[in-house]
Amino acid sequence: MEKILVETSARHVHLSQEDLVALFGEGATLTNKKDLSQPGQFACVERVTLVGPKKELANVSILGPVRPKTQVEVSYTDARTLGVAAPLRESGDVAGTPGLKLVGPAGEVEIAEGVIVAKRHIHMTPEDAEKYGVENGEVVSVKIDSERSALLGDVVIRVSPKFALAMHIDTDEANATSAFGACYGEIVK
Repeated sequence: MEKILVETSARHVHLSQEDLVALFGEGATLTNKKDLSQPGQFACVERVTLVGPKKELANVSILGPVRPKTQVEVSYTDARTLGVAAPLRESGDVAGTPGLKLVGPAGEVEIAEGVIVAKRHIHMTPEDAEKYGVENGEVVSVKIDSERSALLGDVVIRVSPKFALAMHIDTDEANATSAFGACYGEIVK
């Protein structure tokens, strides 16, 4: 079976238009610093500080474009540092999650919910899903090929014609498996 690129998704924020304006001022837009592997997605020049009950994390990346609702994705290590009990969820599933304060150069926003640890997942097109014999929402395991190879379970398959083939893990998982640089994995059923 063909290998899948494994990418590390470090802590980041997806902002709503309303929160973007509150943090960066009237007329603010997100500035593309670098395109990401998923079509239309980009890392922004703009950064924010996350403020939790315990500590804060400065200089946190924002990913564009803006979304309907603000969401903060952190690792479990980040969540402990902030003092937030972030649950493990799929991106977009933020109902009932904790919130925190975001600080930007023009203001602050207190979100009531939206802080998650993102479930590890693989983005695929429908053609990729057919090739790998998987379906949207299916949960698989992936063997990571690295100097600390590991079998990661509970990997969610996410299928859309808007996606590009790539697996995303957080920084805790990347550090635990030495998934640095050009790292690949293989679906194990």
